[in-house]
Amino acid sequence: MKLARPLLSLASAILLCGGTLHAEKTSPVDPTALSLLKRMSTTLQGAKAFTFRSSSILEVPAVTGQFVTLISEGEMSVERPNKIRAMYVGDAHAFDFYYDGDSVTAVAPQAKVYSTTKAPATIDGMLAGIRQETGIHFHFAPLLFSDPYTHLTRNLRSAVVIGPTLVNGIPCDHLAFRTQGVNWEIWISSGKVALPYRLAATFTDKPNFPRKFIEFSSWNLHPWIRSSRFAFHPASGFQAIPFKAVLKDAGR
Repeated sequence: MKLARPLLSLASAILLCGGTLHAEKTSPVDPTALSLLKRMSTTLQGAKAFTFRSSSILEVPAVTGQFVTLISEGEMSVERPNKIRAMYVGDAHAFDFYYDGDSVTAVAPQAKVYSTTKAPATIDGMLAGIRQETGIHFHFAPLLFSDPYTHLTRNLRSAVVIGPTLVNGIPCDHLAFRTQGVNWEIWISSGKVALPYRLAATFTDKPNFPRKFIEFSSWNLHPWIRSSRFAFHPASGFQAIPFKAVLKDAGR
């Protein structure tokens, strides 16, 4: 895809002594930014299954009210229309998630506790209600829906192309968007296959403007995944507890 001239040139837009970025005057919503986002969304939408790794830096409120930084590493397996498996380790302790099209299960393996509840029969239905019912939230959830573009552009206020760059050696297009309550950026590979390799967001509707920063790697759009990977079978000594409690034990 031939790209329009980017709004920003890294060499000219960044002043070495604490300068700021200056974009050319343009429409609040650049159609090129939307086209690149749509291209990535189409890639994910067309994948019957995919896996990836993630590295996340999240700011969350501590009991004192201060925001603290948590770093975690994750692995995600998705099989449309109704299977997800996620595993996380890091500052927030280990946390496993299973969705098999019938139920969702959250596991805190270090505490040997888990919680299971019934869930809708599709990923879309499950993601739409899981946070309110269980407290679980995937920070990149819009990427997992069957139509990522619709969810990413909901309540869109602005969209711009920042310019080309590299993310861990991978040529990407850096885009910036504003929606109600969130300023977010995404870095999408500019090669033959468009995939997200970095995501950053600032929540402008929350105190202290908490932020998240996620890098994606090891994308596989044609994985072979055992069906057993999505089913949870508690090991000996594991105890079932309420969802809010299992998330607390996992430091989430």
